[in-house]
Amino acid sequence: MENIVLEVKDLRTSFFIDKKELPAVAGVSFKIAAGETLGIVGESGSGKSVTAFSIMGLIDSPPGKIMGGSILYKGENLLEKTEKEMRKIRGNKISMIFQEPMTSLNPVYTIGKQLAESLILHQNMTKKEAEKKAIEMLKLVKLPSPEKRIKEYPFQFSGGMRQRVMIAMALSCDPDILIADEPTTALDVTIQSQIMELIRDLNRKTGTAILFITHDLGVIAELVQNVIVMYNGKIVEYASVKDIFKTPYHPYTIGLLNSMPKIAGPREELKFIRGMAPLPGEIVKGCRFKTRCDYVTEECRMEEPPLYEVGDSLVRCWRFKK
Repeated sequence: MENIVLEVKDLRTSFFIDKKELPAVAGVSFKIAAGETLGIVGESGSGKSVTAFSIMGLIDSPPGKIMGGSILYKGENLLEKTEKEMRKIRGNKISMIFQEPMTSLNPVYTIGKQLAESLILHQNMTKKEAEKKAIEMLKLVKLPSPEKRIKEYPFQFSGGMRQRVMIAMALSCDPDILIADEPTTALDVTIQSQIMELIRDLNRKTGTAILFITHDLGVIAELVQNVIVMYNGKIVEYASVKDIFKTPYHPYTIGLLNSMPKIAGPREELKFIRGMAPLPGEIVKGCRFKTRCDYVTEECRMEEPPLYEVGDSLVRCWRFKK
C-alpha cells in the first residue's frame, strides 16, 4: 500500500487486576493508507476497542498498560510521545467517534461551544472563526438549522443527531485518521443507515483514513474495503471485504458469517458458534479458538498458529500450514 498514515506493529495491551495480567490485545499488527476504510470485527471482549484506545493513548493506567509494540503515525511512534504531545495529535490529526454520544458530550455546554473548543485549541481560531467553522461542520453532516442548533444543548438532540455532532466534532480539524468505535450500536436501523452513508460520503469527500470498529458484519459489508477479524486479542483473519464474504477461511470467520440471518432462500434454523469465548489470559497455550472449533487437532491444543498467507488473505489456522 502507498501513503501509509498509520502502522500498528505487534501491539500488546494488558490490564492488571489483583496482581494478575490479563492480555486484552496480544500482538496485533496492521496498516491503514490514506483514504482507506479498514474494519475491525469481533464479538465483545475480542480486543477491538482496546486496540482503538491504545492508538489514541487513552488506556487508563492503572489498571491498563501498553506492554509492547509500536504505533506509527506517519513514521513517528506514538508510544514515545509525551501526554502533552499526544494532546496535539488526539482530536486533531487522529480523531475518534465513541459508541455512546451522550456520554461523550458535556451536558452543561452548548453544542457550538463544544465544537468550537477543539478548533480554538488545535487550529488557533478566534471564537468567531470557530463558530463559523462549527456551523459549516454541522451542515457537512446534514444537521438541519445549524445556526440555531449550535446554541442548543445535547439533551435537545436525538441519538442520531448527537452522533452527527460527534462526527462533525471528530472531522472539524481535518484529521488524517478517523476511528469510529461502534458508532451506530445505540441507534435504530434507519438512523444507522444514515450515519453509515454519512461516514462513507465524508470518506469520499475528505480522503480521511477510517478505522471502523463493530461486531456487525452487515455494517462491515456496506462500509469498508478491508477487514480484520479479531478473537480473544488476536487477529485471526485479515482480508479484503470481498474475500471475507466470498471465501472466508478461519473457522471463527465462517462461524460469524453462518450466524447471520439470511433473508433470501428457504427458512432454516439460525446457526451459532458453540461454547463461549475464553476470558483474557485464560488460554495459555495453543489456538485461542480451540475450544469452539470443529477442526481442532492436537497441534491446535499445543501451539498457537501464526498468520498464514492464503491467497490474498492472512489466516491464523494450522489447516493452512505450508
